[in-house]
Amino acid sequence: MRLGIMGLPNSGKTTLFNALTGGNYATSAVSSKQFEVNTAIVNVPDPRLDVLEAMYQSKKKVYTTITFSDIAGLDKGIGQGGLTGPLRNELASVDGFVHVIRTFRSDTVPHPYVTVDIQRDLEILDGEFLLLDLVTVEKRLERLHNETRIKGKNADKALLDEIPLLERMKTHLEAEKALRDLDLTPAEIRLTGGFGFLSLKPVLIVLNLGDEVKPEDTAIRYSYKNAVHVGIQAALEAELAQLAPDDRTMFMEEYGVTELSADKVIRLAYELLHVHSFLTAGEKEVRAWTIPVGATAWEAAGEIHSDIQQRFIRAEVIPYDVLVAEGSEKAVKAIGKMRLESKDYVVQNGDVIVFRHSG
Repeated sequence: MRLGIMGLPNSGKTTLFNALTGGNYATSAVSSKQFEVNTAIVNVPDPRLDVLEAMYQSKKKVYTTITFSDIAGLDKGIGQGGLTGPLRNELASVDGFVHVIRTFRSDTVPHPYVTVDIQRDLEILDGEFLLLDLVTVEKRLERLHNETRIKGKNADKALLDEIPLLERMKTHLEAEKALRDLDLTPAEIRLTGGFGFLSLKPVLIVLNLGDEVKPEDTAIRYSYKNAVHVGIQAALEAELAQLAPDDRTMFMEEYGVTELSADKVIRLAYELLHVHSFLTAGEKEVRAWTIPVGATAWEAAGEIHSDIQQRFIRAEVIPYDVLVAEGSEKAVKAIGKMRLESKDYVVQNGDVIVFRHSG
C-alpha cells in the first residue's frame, strides 16, 4: 500500500513525511515546476504481533508495511494541459493521497498566497486534481471518437464501451465533483483502471496545526466520499520521531500527545482503503499480512505465495481474541474453537491462519 503526500508550497508536507517516517529531510518549499520525491517504507504498528511472538516463542517478527511518498508540491495552474512524465506516473501509482493543508501562521515561513485559508487551499488541491482528470477524459474521448469516425462498425467494441462511461465522467468533473462521488461498478472501475484518475483515489486530509491549536483550525467543509480529515502538529511530531523511545514517551506526556501521527495516519488509511490484516504464527516467525476487506481465504493464501494459493486445501482459522483468551493454539484446539474453512471463507481482521496445501 502506497500513499502520496501532497500539498501547496510551505504547507509542511515534508515535515509530515519526516513525522511519519522518522526521516530528516530538508523542509523547504518545492516549486511546482520541479520534480522531487522522497520515499520511505515504514512498519504498520500491530501490538498483536508482540503477544503472538511471546506465545509462540518465535524467532522473528515481521510487520506488514506501508510506503509514504513525499511528492513535489502542487500549485495552482499545474493541471492546465495535463501532466506528463515522472510526476504523472508518481501521482497515478499511489493507492491514495494525504493532502496536507496548512492552518498555522508564521512570519518566517510565508504562505504562498499570503493569508492562511484552509478551505481555499483545499479547493485549490482538489481543483487541480479535477482538472487533470478532466483533461485525461477529454483526450481519451477525442481519440475514441476519431477511431469510430474512421473505422465505423469495425471499431474495437471494448473501446466503444468506454465512451458512455467517459461521457458520464466528463459531465461529473465539469460539475466540479470528484470521481469518488460517482457511483461506479467494479467493472467500470476496471475499465478505466489504466488511466490513474486522481480524484477517484481516497483522500486523507491532514490539517497541519501550529503550536497553539484553535477551534477554527480544524473546521472544514468536505462532503466527498472516501475522504476523512485529521489535525496533526507536524513540526512537533517530526521532532518526536527523532527521539529515543523513552524520551519520546516523556515528551508525548508533556505535550499531551496520546497517539503518534504515524499510528493515526496509518489507522485512518487502512479504514479509507478498506484493508485489514490477518496473522500467521509459529516458532519460525509471526507475521501480519494486509488484504482488502472482504478477501477470501484463497485470496489471502495468494498474499503469502502463489503456490499455496494454487494448492489450497483448507484454512485452519483461530480468531486472535480467542487465541489470546485460551493462551495457546493447543488449548483452542482442545475446546474445538479452531475452525476449518474452505477457500471461499471471508477472512476477518486478526484471524490467525494456517494454510494447508498439497505438495
